[in-house]
Amino acid sequence: MLHPFRYGSTMKQLFVGLLLLMLSLASFSQEKVVAKNGDGIYSLLRNHGRNPAEYLQAFIELNRANLGKDHSLFIGRTYTIPPLKSKTSMLTTPEEALVTPGPQKQIRSYEIFGPKYREVEIVSNQLKGAIYYLLAGHGGPDPGAVGKYGKHQLCEDEYAYDVVLRLGRELIAQGAIVYIITRDPSDGIRDSEILRCDRDEVCYPNLSIPLDHNKRLAQRKNAVNKLFAKNKGAYQRLIVVHLDSRSKGEDTDVYFYHDKRSDLGQRLCENLHQSMKEKYEEHQPGRGYHGTIGTRGLFMLRYTHPVTAFIELGNIQNSRDQKRFILPSNRQALAEWLAFGLMRDYRESRK
Repeated sequence: MLHPFRYGSTMKQLFVGLLLLMLSLASFSQEKVVAKNGDGIYSLLRNHGRNPAEYLQAFIELNRANLGKDHSLFIGRTYTIPPLKSKTSMLTTPEEALVTPGPQKQIRSYEIFGPKYREVEIVSNQLKGAIYYLLAGHGGPDPGAVGKYGKHQLCEDEYAYDVVLRLGRELIAQGAIVYIITRDPSDGIRDSEILRCDRDEVCYPNLSIPLDHNKRLAQRKNAVNKLFAKNKGAYQRLIVVHLDSRSKGEDTDVYFYHDKRSDLGQRLCENLHQSMKEKYEEHQPGRGYHGTIGTRGLFMLRYTHPVTAFIELGNIQNSRDQKRFILPSNRQALAEWLAFGLMRDYRESRK
């Protein structure tokens, strides 16, 4: 039989030990750091072994009261580094989806789409076996073409990226595997008309985008070609999305480019073009569709290995074209209509 005094002392010591252990674990998982001159959120996260694409939002939430304009840091202030996530929660790329089992529905979760659109229901296997690389043009230090909408600035990379995310979500819902090549850790799918211009995009898997134009293109080409080699033998397609910049008076419909050497690239563009035409006839009868298909010696068409379609969504300077991508419902329609064309192309490839 234990002596009451000894038993109580033992329990007290055990409690104190557990408390100290909990405190030590908490201090280990949530590290503190004092910001120095030149520090930014990205550098702090990387220096503490955190991928900014995965931990940026958590850092902002933990330190919101200590952040300046555009989430800048104040020199001399102490900031909390987010605790490391478990492996099952580190889901930022579509190919690392978390499957949520259910009796009737199959739901997958993708952090890259943002909190509202994170969960994707798999509604069919129409695209099972298909792999898509989706690339929104520009990003990082290069906003691409810049337009004006009233007092607001429109950046090409932001609107192309939102359409790419929506397109990726549609393709995944049909059973495809999707890689988002240019990625923004803080911008999921957004339902606002004016999308804030920023410079925090990275290149798959998490590479800083260089300022030099040629290095930027080479970085994206390398990312795509490495994935292509990894997925050798599968049906693979690269979709590059841009917005054009022309005179304000010139409106255009969505149009397509392919490499002149690629018959499959031509077929891909033709299927996308035909689908856009059919959808306009269905939803806006009598309007007509005047998008074109052409060839150009663009870097991403010439030097990437997958069959590629280069898409221009419209003229960012033209007020009529601006409505095509400023309205979130129109961005969603673009994504759905392009997905329709990609499904058509996949079906043809299997005949």
